Amino acid sequence: MKLKPFALGVALGSVWGISLFITTWISYYTGYGRLFLEVLAQSIYPGYSITPFGSLIGLLYGFADGFISAALIGYVYNKLVKRG
Repeated sequence: MKLKPFALGVALGSVWGISLFITTWISYYTGYGRLFLEVLAQSIYPGYSITPFGSLIGLLYGFADGFISAALIGYVYNKLVKRG
């Protein structure tokens, strides 16, 4: 079975970006997940913060991160399947 790296990238990029966006809003209002966001997101994504504006930055970073990672995984998977 062959994967479509672009489609996989869009799908996983969307999921990760939207997840980060929603988690930021939940944390902003309730404090839930604050440690996760401080340790993971703020240390990886420059300019990200647990604020409404930070949620938009997180959405963009999350989409880009998820897209690139998933597209690379799809590309490498296709190359390995072709050899096997």
